[in-house]
Amino acid sequence: MKTSVSFTATAKAIARSALVFLFVLQVSAANQPNILLIVADDLGFSDLGCYGGEIRTPNLDQLAGNGVRLTQFYTTSRCCPSRASILSGQYPHRVGLGHMTKDINRPGYRGRISENAVTIAQVLQGAGYRSFISGKWHLGTEDPTKHGFEEFYGTLVSAKTFWDADHFLRLPTNRKRRVYAEGTFYGTDAITDHALEFIGLARQTPKRPWFLYLAYNSPHFPLHAPKEDIERYRDRYTTGWDAARESRLKRMKELGIVPENTELSPRSPYWNYGETKTGTNPAWDTLSTDRRQDLARRMAIYAAMIDRMDQNIGRLIADLKAKGELENTLIVFTSDNGACAEWDPRGFDGKSSNDNILHRGKELDRMGGPGTYHSAGSGWANASNTPWRLYKHFNHEGGLSAPCIAHWPAGLKRKNAIVSAPAHLIDLMPTIVEASKTTYPKALAGKVVLPMAGQSLLPALEGHAPKDRTLYFEHEGNRAIRDGKWKLVALKGQPWELYNVLKDRSEQKDLAAKQPNRAKTLAKQWDKWASENQVTPLPDDYGVGYLKPVEK
Repeated sequence: MKTSVSFTATAKAIARSALVFLFVLQVSAANQPNILLIVADDLGFSDLGCYGGEIRTPNLDQLAGNGVRLTQFYTTSRCCPSRASILSGQYPHRVGLGHMTKDINRPGYRGRISENAVTIAQVLQGAGYRSFISGKWHLGTEDPTKHGFEEFYGTLVSAKTFWDADHFLRLPTNRKRRVYAEGTFYGTDAITDHALEFIGLARQTPKRPWFLYLAYNSPHFPLHAPKEDIERYRDRYTTGWDAARESRLKRMKELGIVPENTELSPRSPYWNYGETKTGTNPAWDTLSTDRRQDLARRMAIYAAMIDRMDQNIGRLIADLKAKGELENTLIVFTSDNGACAEWDPRGFDGKSSNDNILHRGKELDRMGGPGTYHSAGSGWANASNTPWRLYKHFNHEGGLSAPCIAHWPAGLKRKNAIVSAPAHLIDLMPTIVEASKTTYPKALAGKVVLPMAGQSLLPALEGHAPKDRTLYFEHEGNRAIRDGKWKLVALKGQPWELYNVLKDRSEQKDLAAKQPNRAKTLAKQWDKWASENQVTPLPDDYGVGYLKPVEK
């Protein structure tokens, strides 16, 4: 009888403990936000309407109007490294992705995210979150569901087409694929279809919050968009990139995205790697009529891709509203780098190369549809990154700067606010950790976890003065350091340039010769960071055709 009483008492105690645990979990889940992290691909700093662009983005504009925009938000200037920083909270070289997905046998350049890196999804597991990814992975490994995500739909690398359903994967492999009727598939729509499906799965466990990493391929080349969206911009870009840059900068000043004293940088140079040719983006009015029509069509398709992405974001917002989840969902939107210039003002066709086709007449109407392959080129990329210098690949402002919007009515009480404090992709992990009330682990699965490299953005988003900090950058030998109002930056193999970005963020007045001691001090700081984070020694050969090995 004593044994029976003891057993009964123990069972009751266990039951009470279980109820307490469930109650704590439910209370915690009720306070924890859902998290929707949206990343565009190769979107320029000024492309969105709420950042000064002429492209129709009402849904993102609405998020910005009811949330916070960051105006000095930095990336790593390239897709794979940026995605490594987004998901790991680390500088990319520190987790093996200093370049792309080719292993060149150096610790910082292994071409895949390292085993000692933990993703946001893995960290959030400890707080009861369900995690999903729809879109682009590009971290060098073959299965995102091995990195904390329950479900995956999208591409493991960049999308080669937006028109072929077979180009997109569904993992785990035993999941039933969606079937699209012939002629109805478009990649951006499908990525959103699956995102909505995954949120639906999360709602089957209503006591648990969810994390969705929504990584659109848009507007990365190839330039593909539905014809009805392209038609909206048919005549929009016939006035050219010079007019676009001037009108964008004017709107940016009106919106408070940049200070009134911001200068428009001169047209940027370009590097046509395949022919080792350099030049400067030409004035629009120096181009032939046929060339202007071809280029205007390319930018119309690019704009249509962004427009369509915004429409799909609107589908998600509508779904969250309908289910009463929008108020307590932290939505963060950004891009992985600045707009892409590959490789010259004409743009390319067929593949990333120096091959260009000048389209005329009826050929223009076929551009952007199935069976085509185009890029926008360096002239339009320069416009997308208004008013900054250069583009993706480079560490000048045009390559590093991206729009960033945060929307969370239940957690951020500010509306239509602008934060000008410097921030970085490495800050997304600590921001999400704080917002989700999660404890960042010191170890996971028996492995020591790297401490977070960034800092939470929540204080800055809530209007508090940011802490002083230093940010570091490197890609393909291009390098930079941002320390307060000072930025030291250099092109591959070129001397350092020094700018006071508080007064000259367009990087026009190089102060390195006037302030050599400051430049030298910052260069030493960069050297120390580079040594500690597996950046240096810089590779002699990246194993890609457009970057020739360093001759010794």
